[in-house]
Amino acid sequence: MPVAIITGASKGLGRALAGALAGRGWDLVLDARTPEVLRAAASALESYGTRVTALPGDVTDAGHRAELVAAARRLGGVDLLVSNAGALGAEPLVRLAELPLEGLRRALEVNVVAALGLVREALPLLRASGAGTVVVVSSDAAAEAYGTWGGYGASKAALDHLAAVLAVEEPGLRVWAVDPGDMATDLYAAAVPDDREPRPDPAGVVPAFLRLLDERPASGRYTAPALLEAR
Repeated sequence: MPVAIITGASKGLGRALAGALAGRGWDLVLDARTPEVLRAAASALESYGTRVTALPGDVTDAGHRAELVAAARRLGGVDLLVSNAGALGAEPLVRLAELPLEGLRRALEVNVVAALGLVREALPLLRASGAGTVVVVSSDAAAEAYGTWGGYGASKAALDHLAAVLAVEEPGLRVWAVDPGDMATDLYAAAVPDDREPRPDPAGVVPAFLRLLDERPASGRYTAPALLEAR
């Protein structure tokens, strides 16, 4: 069975994508920072009959990243690596004039440095897979200038560029940066707590990720709305 590592997998998009992959028979290595929530998610996913390894921890910890890859190796390798864990830099979001530099460092460390660290750790297994794939979860804030989203957007723009360079350097892999669009997630609620507008459930954008896995287009940046509209 193929094996996927998904970070930030206890809820939201990561949890929804894990459920879809489990339903397709994928074995999973899941990461999140809250142990009890992650354990509950893993327990539910095991009902699909696939093997699920849940490892709570922080992706900025090199030891934790090594544990994730080691767990995937025990399951057979790494066919898919999804960097979904993210940090905002400030909760709620603030203008750049008020953005704590330590918050910006945290966003860069989680969203960019840890993502690269995990790719580097998993690279030998990804190369050995017949269909090694890296997915980084992007944002429209990486491409558009939205007030208060500067720190987070800068980190996601850096992540997009990292993915683009990785695709050039590793032509044997598929490397996709995917902007899922608006979603009702805890991350968005923390970013803009006063926004009461209804937003789509993360499960609604999972078919866009599955389409990429099914069709395996060229490495590049994709948006979930465009992928869903083209079905």
